[in-house]
Amino acid sequence: MPRILKRRETLLFAIIIVMIAGFSTRAAGFAEPGNLANIFNDTSILIILALAQMTVILTKSIDLSVAANLAFTGMAIAMLNATYPDLPLIVLVITAIAMGAALGAINGYLVWALEIPPIVVTLGTLTIYRGMAFVLSGGAWVNAHQFTPNFLSVPRTPLLGLPVLAWIGIAIVLMMYFVLRYTRFGRSAYASGGNPVAAVYAGIDVGWTRFLAFVLSGALAGLCGYLWVSRYAVAYVDIANGFELDSVAACVIGGISIAGGVGSVAGTVLGALFLGVIKNALPVIGISPFTQMAISGTVIILAVVFNARRERNRGRIILRDQAAKETSIKEVAA
Repeated sequence: MPRILKRRETLLFAIIIVMIAGFSTRAAGFAEPGNLANIFNDTSILIILALAQMTVILTKSIDLSVAANLAFTGMAIAMLNATYPDLPLIVLVITAIAMGAALGAINGYLVWALEIPPIVVTLGTLTIYRGMAFVLSGGAWVNAHQFTPNFLSVPRTPLLGLPVLAWIGIAIVLMMYFVLRYTRFGRSAYASGGNPVAAVYAGIDVGWTRFLAFVLSGALAGLCGYLWVSRYAVAYVDIANGFELDSVAACVIGGISIAGGVGSVAGTVLGALFLGVIKNALPVIGISPFTQMAISGTVIILAVVFNARRERNRGRIILRDQAAKETSIKEVAA
């Protein structure tokens, strides 16, 4: 098998192409460029949220509160826009990102300073942030007629064949690729998750790196808060309910190791697109929502099994190579 076919990203891309071709036989026009552009646009928020989740998972942590962060910041920004319609859009977007980063910083501080397991911290803040959204809004909705036209129109405005929302998704993908590949933080994130002990000996502050990962994750979730309420023209307490699981699923399907330190931006994007194609295609071909959930869950389990087998095989190769090296040394000594 050629080396390129052994790459997780290449295989996943091929599977997505086969899925699109298969669904197009059941739904006319599914594979047309316009429809594929709509699928990418619909999946852009999940892509950004999955990249937020990926950043945390790389450091051997997890953030189950990303969707709750999105819900609270989305509700807050929607209410700001409805109450103060003269506020410039850029101020609202920056406020959303800052609020999301602050919520992420709370998670990061509890994990870093108090050394509470990330899954416990974020499971707690998931409930807290959802509750904060309810307290802030009193359970009321913010509907389309309460938003300013500019607030709603910007993400939907076409630009070079794609809505601005899709271009924002592309920009975030490129930014995260640069951050994780070429910055000190990116290298520290991979090292902190791959081998925390070795990272400490290399002079990396693992706790601080995890804190920054949570802050970045929160900032991206805050951006998604604005994008969500402007995309769907509504804000309510349960927006993006369950998206924390979708973000983890996108990472797992894309080859991100839950054990930390392994994965790529391309894999995460493809994992999100995989889910996006499924979510868009199954209703079109008449699959019930409950069956969709079962299919999505089965895909996640298969991806986890695939990841586990790959990592186990990689460990065997390392042990085999080490044994061969020791045998060679003994032969030379003899």
